[in-house]
Amino acid sequence: MGNCLSERIEADPAERERDERIKGVLAKDRENLSRLVKLLLLGAGESGKSTIAKQMKIIHLDGFTDEERSSYKSVIFSNTFNSMKTLIEAAAQLEINIKLKKNRAIAKKILDDESYFEGELTKQIAEDFKELWADAGIQKTYHRQNEFQLTDSAAYYIEAVDRLAASDYIPTVDDVLRSRAKTTGIIETEFTVQGTTFKMVDVGGQRSERKKWMHCFTDVTALIFCIALSEYDLKLYEDNETNRMHESLKLFREICNSKWFIETSTILFLNKSDLFREKLASVSIKVAFPEYSGPDGDFDAAVKFITEQFVKLNESNRKQVYPHVTCATDTNNVRVVFAAVKDIILNTALRRSGLTV
Repeated sequence: MGNCLSERIEADPAERERDERIKGVLAKDRENLSRLVKLLLLGAGESGKSTIAKQMKIIHLDGFTDEERSSYKSVIFSNTFNSMKTLIEAAAQLEINIKLKKNRAIAKKILDDESYFEGELTKQIAEDFKELWADAGIQKTYHRQNEFQLTDSAAYYIEAVDRLAASDYIPTVDDVLRSRAKTTGIIETEFTVQGTTFKMVDVGGQRSERKKWMHCFTDVTALIFCIALSEYDLKLYEDNETNRMHESLKLFREICNSKWFIETSTILFLNKSDLFREKLASVSIKVAFPEYSGPDGDFDAAVKFITEQFVKLNESNRKQVYPHVTCATDTNNVRVVFAAVKDIILNTALRRSGLTV
């Protein structure tokens, strides 16, 4: 009887063909799933998340057109003007005198005359900014920027003010990367690498924006958490009291150990390495980590110590944290780092879809 059953099964090629078709469809579905990778960019405000997203557009989406770069002019002009205005206000708060009388007059006009800046950087504004930037009082204030809120790009834009004020000015890629506009809502960047589609989701990092994060937590392939290495001596924009590095540590602990990400590969971007290296020469990381016992000013030792503070917060034995030192404004650096983490991300996607690598 067993032989008769065997012969009956083998004699049904239509059923075998149907089974093979079903297996083929399932395999295709699994393959497609592995080619849809959702990356969630998280981190505290000013950590460089949006700059990373811009770099993906540069590296994988043919960059910014002239029209797209031109659309950043208003943001760049506002960043430049607000940086100088912030320096003038901080000088007063810190009781630092602007040295030259003519510069004090310019500073007063910037603060009091609402028509001075109307969205464009004029030739006169450029001349005024150059005079102020050269003033000993403004320079002294700039070097105490850890005591007030100033964007990283302040010096970059002010020192380029003649170029920015030119009538035919079109922002360069570097200008765009250094521009700062608060991220509100959810911004998605989709790109393809070696046949795999990546969807990078960037959400605002300020405390007021974090309530929106929950909407992005489903179907995440990998989490990229950004911290700004250089902000170990700075305070939050939100309260001007909390140390930014401490805020990032607290936030990373919460996110890394969230029920949503127990098995999610977590990539830690230790960002703004260029600014960190520069600051270490004069400011010890002991201002944020009194327990640090390594040599002051040693970049590698400081990075290793900070990395350990974050990695040890991972309480799950079902995932790893993969740290990478980054400089988000350096396209080549981001290209190399993303190539390195891409394999981690793809392996995770393959495992989730049931495929082996």
